[in-house]
Amino acid sequence: PWLGAFGTWPLDENDKPTFDNSGTVAALQFVQDLKLKHKVVPQECDYNCADTLFKEGKAAMIINGDWSLGGYAQVLGDKLGVAPIPKVTATGKHPTPMTGGKYWMVSKAVLQDPAKLEAVRAFVAYMTSAEVQKKWIERFKRLPSLKALEKDPAIQNDPILKGSFEQLLLGKPMPAAPEMRCAWDAMRPNLEGVMAGTLQPADAAKAMQQAADQCVAELGKK
Repeated sequence: PWLGAFGTWPLDENDKPTFDNSGTVAALQFVQDLKLKHKVVPQECDYNCADTLFKEGKAAMIINGDWSLGGYAQVLGDKLGVAPIPKVTATGKHPTPMTGGKYWMVSKAVLQDPAKLEAVRAFVAYMTSAEVQKKWIERFKRLPSLKALEKDPAIQNDPILKGSFEQLLLGKPMPAAPEMRCAWDAMRPNLEGVMAGTLQPADAAKAMQQAADQCVAELGKK
C-alpha cells in the first residue's frame, strides 16, 4: 500500500514493472524507518508474531487484510475498531492497498448457444444486483462491489464493515496481468532485506526492477 502513497505502483499502464524510481525508494525507506528508526515493530517480529500480539492486546494496532477481521472480532469483541490507513505525512497521500473480489468465470463456449448465454447474463445480473449484494453483506459480512450500497445501513451501522469499506474506497484494484506475479516475486525477498536492515532501499528498488524484468522476459518466451 505504501507505493501508492509515494506516487508509484508495481506495474505501469502497459503492465511493465516499475520499481527503479524515487517513489519506490521513498516507500522502502519509509517502512524501514518504521521498524529500525521509530521502532514501531519488535526487531524479530513477522506476520504471525504481529497478529498474535494484536490479538493478545499487546499491540495497539495492526495493518492487515479484511480476511483477518472475523478472527479479530471473535477475540477482541467490541474492543476492535477498523479504520483506513492514515495518510503519509511526507506526501499528504493515502496508501493504496490492492483490492480484489470474487469473480464469475464463464466458458466462452456459451457464446455458441444463445439460450445459455442469456441464462448466464441473467444469473450474473441477478448476483450483482443491489438486492443480492445486500444479502451478502448481511449474511456473510462481504463488502459489495456496488458503490451505491456505500450508505446502506447494513454497512453504516456496522463499525467494522464501515471502516473496511472506507479503506476499500481508498484502495486500488490489483492488476490482473500475469506480470503481477513477477512483481510479487521481485518484491518479497528485497523487501525482506530492507526490513532486516541488510539492504538499502535504493539497492532494493534496483534489484526489484532487475528481477521483475527478467521474469517478464521469461514469460514472453513461454
